[in-house]
Amino acid sequence: MSLIDDLFARLRTSGEKALMPFVTAGDPDIAFTGRILAELDRRGCHLAEVGIPYSDPIADGPVIQSSYTRALDRSTTLEQILAMLQTRSSSNGMPIVTMVSFSIVLRWGLERYIENAKAAGVSGAIVPDLPLEESAALAEICRREDFSLIQLVTPTTPRDRALQIAETSTGFLYYVSVTGITGERNDLPPDLIDTVGWLREQTPLPVCIGFGISRAAHVQQLAPVADGLIVGSAIVRRIATAAQNPPDAVLEDVGGYVGELLAALNER
Repeated sequence: MSLIDDLFARLRTSGEKALMPFVTAGDPDIAFTGRILAELDRRGCHLAEVGIPYSDPIADGPVIQSSYTRALDRSTTLEQILAMLQTRSSSNGMPIVTMVSFSIVLRWGLERYIENAKAAGVSGAIVPDLPLEESAALAEICRREDFSLIQLVTPTTPRDRALQIAETSTGFLYYVSVTGITGERNDLPPDLIDTVGWLREQTPLPVCIGFGISRAAHVQQLAPVADGLIVGSAIVRRIATAAQNPPDAVLEDVGGYVGELLAALNER
């Protein structure tokens, strides 16, 4: 079992759900990304997604797009990111997955990317622009290496295609809660709970919800039907103040915010 498989097996046994924050690697710099991951782990987050900056982000709203631009403006490289993650891997209790464009994986080479990511302590990858029809080669390598390949299902994905995506995925399925881009929202779609409930009945994989989740009320609303909840833009927006505010204050702000979400997760 991969670390992600083991995590969700333990959570299911205890009846718990996962909180998964997203951070952009290199925003505002690599060293701070390492510190924020340590803080998220210390606060009790179950898994973290680390975004690999890319000049043409997929489905990302302005907050995450801007964070990618800032990281790239600092000449952040994949080598630097993996080196930082490798340094952190011995002390991180939570698994790490990368959110990475398939073009980056392809440029590195499928096997090389997985080999280097594993060596850095990474447990899986979310590849948002990987078409189902082109996923077989990467899926085969990931299964062989016990490295989770986490794929996305959206509100517009036909149900038969959603089942095909589930069959080629490992670790968990990422359910995109809304049609559109990432970003904080006041309200989530009214049919979200029913759709995720249907998907969970079709696959043994955990189903985790992302896009738009930013409030304790969202956590309480969705935790009963999901295996995990992914929070990105609300955290990245707070980290964006790191250039203007003392780093320790930003760490405390982000840590306090995820602490509130974790409390809501436990109070449901």
